[in-house]
Amino acid sequence: MTTERRTEHIPSGPSRPNPLTPPSWLLAGLRPSSAPIPWAGAVRAAIALSVPLAVGFALDEPEFGALVSMGALSGVIGDTADAYRMRVLNIAVPQLFGAVGVALGTLVFGHGWVAVGALTLIALVSGMISSIGTVASVSGLLLLLNAVVGAGLPMPRPWWTAPLLLSAGGLFVLALTLLGWPLRGRHPERAAVAGAYRAVADSLEAAGGPSYEERRLQVTLALNQAYDLVLGRRARVHGRSSSLVRMLSQLNVLIPLVEAAPAVHLRGRPLPAEIPAAVRELAAAVEAGRTGVPGLELPEPRSQSERALDAALRHAATIVPLAEPDLHNVDDRLGRPAALGIRTRRAVRDMMMSRASWRYGLRLALCIGLAQSLVSLVAVERSYWVALTVTFVLKPDFGSVFSRAVLRALGTAVGLVLAAAVLSEVPRGWWDVPVMALLAALIPAFSAKGYAFQTAAITPVILLLSDLLNHQGFDLIRPRLLDSLIGCAITLVAGYLLWPESWHTRIGDRLAGAVDDAARYLERAFAPVADEVALRAARQHRLQARRRIYRELSGVRSEFQRALTEPPPTGARAAAWWPLVVAVERVVDATTAARVRVNHGADPPAPAEVETIAKELRGLAEGLRNSSTLAGVRVVPLPPGAEESVLAPVHQEVSAARAIAQPDRRP
Repeated sequence: MTTERRTEHIPSGPSRPNPLTPPSWLLAGLRPSSAPIPWAGAVRAAIALSVPLAVGFALDEPEFGALVSMGALSGVIGDTADAYRMRVLNIAVPQLFGAVGVALGTLVFGHGWVAVGALTLIALVSGMISSIGTVASVSGLLLLLNAVVGAGLPMPRPWWTAPLLLSAGGLFVLALTLLGWPLRGRHPERAAVAGAYRAVADSLEAAGGPSYEERRLQVTLALNQAYDLVLGRRARVHGRSSSLVRMLSQLNVLIPLVEAAPAVHLRGRPLPAEIPAAVRELAAAVEAGRTGVPGLELPEPRSQSERALDAALRHAATIVPLAEPDLHNVDDRLGRPAALGIRTRRAVRDMMMSRASWRYGLRLALCIGLAQSLVSLVAVERSYWVALTVTFVLKPDFGSVFSRAVLRALGTAVGLVLAAAVLSEVPRGWWDVPVMALLAALIPAFSAKGYAFQTAAITPVILLLSDLLNHQGFDLIRPRLLDSLIGCAITLVAGYLLWPESWHTRIGDRLAGAVDDAARYLERAFAPVADEVALRAARQHRLQARRRIYRELSGVRSEFQRALTEPPPTGARAAAWWPLVVAVERVVDATTAARVRVNHGADPPAPAEVETIAKELRGLAEGLRNSSTLAGVRVVPLPPGAEESVLAPVHQEVSAARAIAQPDRRP
């Protein structure tokens, strides 16, 4: 069997004939994303930030209104989830940390070096918290941001006033967000499950063609999102929620379709149009919540892969319309999280024992300590903006620190142009309310386009709120730019250049781990079984392993895409290794396809053959770990007689991966 080799486009750093042409990593950050504008979020942001100002002016307390709007700004930035329950966590939990942060900052305001020490310690805790997960990362960010604001700006007395007002702004955003819950409570989850079906339909439509691998990646992302939304609560909840059980069963019956897709793709011929259309019909039934059995007209299967696809599709058609699936026949082990208490204990333990967590906490503490020490020794106007800039930029989990520093400087400059026009032309008072509504609506719209765009949108909002607190007007512009540049410089030197891990990439280790996972997945997929009970257990373990490895490969892709935005040598090395990421994904696809063929009549491979391929993969992983040039990796020819084996495509993909890793293919 032979398969056509396809090469994914690599966003490498080509040579630049014109020295004035910006580098590719910078252009990538300045290029707006194709993500759609969240219009509902834009409307919520306009209401959330302008209404508190209007109330403040009406009560003749504009400073209080500005503080509530500041809290609302944090809620607007943190409202990034889809499911309503996750949105509660994403907004409410960080607000609690933000309230603690501003209270601590207020208590050390005006205390000189005591404030420096306190903010440095808070930065250490904030950095370590950020390593736990997404919600914790935003919580740590808001803890430090509000502490810096509280320590740098005079807040109303007593000390609890500012935390109360900021929290009120965040809760106002949360209330606006939850207005649609009674009408659309399950819509985000259903839409995610339906989106996974549509992604599978697209991949089946592209099977045998050059766009299949890109569509297969979209399937992985869609499945990750759907499982995260549906199983994003404690395990005990699903037993009392028939709608959740139904969505979970619809997701689980999609897995055999996902597994059959690589086998169909390896044939090299497109599928009949009726098959993708049938999957899209199931997607529509999932999203609409229909219970009628869809009438599918499917062609007669003619090969092992088509039989696997036909069986999976017909089984899905019987499960999707069930209004009340059997609670005891729904397996949620493919992605179910542990209980909340267990996850909390694990997260705290991992944070305290993780070297990466301590390294990031120390990096952030060093930069904040330097920023606060500098502004304590040198007279810098609006000095708290220096530490604010450091906090925003030094977030490795948000992307490349280097490119974020550069993009923040550019975005701030653009935002200051808009802020200058507002502060010079708009009189302070009621005119600030409609102006704030317009500027606030730009934040979700611009945030969807990229970090530089988000910075450009947030800058005038922060300056307008600062003007209401300090009444400095146009005089805020120059110190804002200067402080941002100082903060970016501190981050680049103390948070990036002084830490070799920043510019000596570790992406090879992450990729080596994925290759080892591919070897284990191969062994598990073709492990011998003694009886029917062992066969069912082995199938369940294989499904769990497949979900884990595809999720891991998705994470590896994200890590490489982040590294591509770094300047040389990190970006150049990531671009050179990117084809190997694609090759490892193809190895996993070929393994899945081989397992599907065996399930539907093909002869299983000999254990010795499985062991040989697994050994080759582990050799490749060892080469990735031990040598940046992979000098010990060589192409292994296909063993005699292996051309007729069900694992022949796997042999070919492994050989292709090892060929990519040869020294003469490296930079």
